[in-house]
Amino acid sequence: MSDADEYPAMMDMHARCISILAHLWGVQKGEKAIGSATTGSSEAIHLGGLAMKRRWQEKRMAEGKDTTKPNILMGANAQVALEKFARYFEVEARILPVSENSNYRLDPELVRKNIDENTIGVFVILGSTYTGHYEPVEEISNILDEYEKKTGVDIPIHVDGASGAFIAPFTYAKAGQKWNFELPRVKSINVSGHKFGLVYAGVGWIIWRDETYLPKHLIFELHYLGGTEESYTLNFSRPGAQIIAQYFNLIHLGFTGYRDIMENMLRNARLFSRALEATGWYRCVSDIHRKNGDHKFVKDQKPYEEGENSADYNAGLPVVAFTLSDEFKKDYPHVKQDSVSNLLRAKQYIIPNYPLPPNEDKTEILRVVVRETLSLDMIDRLVTDICNITETLMKSDPMDLAAWQPATASAEKEHSSHGLTAENKHKARRPMHEGVHRSVC
Repeated sequence: MSDADEYPAMMDMHARCISILAHLWGVQKGEKAIGSATTGSSEAIHLGGLAMKRRWQEKRMAEGKDTTKPNILMGANAQVALEKFARYFEVEARILPVSENSNYRLDPELVRKNIDENTIGVFVILGSTYTGHYEPVEEISNILDEYEKKTGVDIPIHVDGASGAFIAPFTYAKAGQKWNFELPRVKSINVSGHKFGLVYAGVGWIIWRDETYLPKHLIFELHYLGGTEESYTLNFSRPGAQIIAQYFNLIHLGFTGYRDIMENMLRNARLFSRALEATGWYRCVSDIHRKNGDHKFVKDQKPYEEGENSADYNAGLPVVAFTLSDEFKKDYPHVKQDSVSNLLRAKQYIIPNYPLPPNEDKTEILRVVVRETLSLDMIDRLVTDICNITETLMKSDPMDLAAWQPATASAEKEHSSHGLTAENKHKARRPMHEGVHRSVC
């Protein structure tokens, strides 16, 4: 991806991918979308944030106003790349707490209370990494519209669609409400091709709805190996194989192929969720298996299975986040969720157990991301193994469980990383409430 003259066919594929994604995300007639492949969503998020910061600075300077105190809003459920942007590029990160009432995602009312003339934009996540919930882009957009009418301050939205921007366009459920370039306030969107774009690791995408939203200050004109090209990425030389693979998938699978895959993943995730709750030992914090509009777990409620497709259920990522039920914790107080995670690891499953974001961190979740390779047979085996492990823990002696500890970190790990195990998290340099505390994918 460093020499357009030497690899013209690949650059054509790159341009076609940008065009396909822009139209998939609802670019409007008369707009000239512009974008680029990146090494992943982290780089794409940083570029989207930089564009918002530069536009804010240019407008403030033209008005003769101070440009030294930019801020950006995001939920505490944000992936760490969003906070990295703020810290690396000197923007105040206003990290807003999430709650059960906000479905563990960015709360629009807190957005209303925390924006001001120095807000360069709002990061809205299409698919929380914790529970899979889509954040309410349209609702937040409406709040920003109201704010502009009152104050004249125009605050843009960047949608972090690392996972959801390759799911919502293809599913019948969409995102539950408008989320893309159909909303004028959404100026840029990013996605990871190596997540639900079904490409191997190493490619993300950033697209602005029109070239006017990519400040000229961020564009470099390169005279390289005899040719002239423009660059507006943080990296320069990088592999092009992932771009070829992305183009192949888009052409080979087409809209119908992607829809079949995404709907099947959601269908399998719903089946897995219902199986877990049927045991009575677990409840799901995620809600894609519940009837559209029903977000809360209700004990002994008959599971909703009448839906024909994802449109009849809550929109979200094919993520199953679950926790031990209150009744189970009361009856078996000696059984800890991290024991379930550790024993599943012994069976070659990597199902992490970790707390929800600050403000809700008393609740720990086990989390499974359902991909296209997770078949019904594998789900059946996984549910069986979870049930067997849970039964084993129920019958175990509390003293035995208290004495058992997972293997300690290697010497190499201890010297190369300051990361801490769960039992030592209180020794962390920065406690959870000081920012985005985990980088989960």
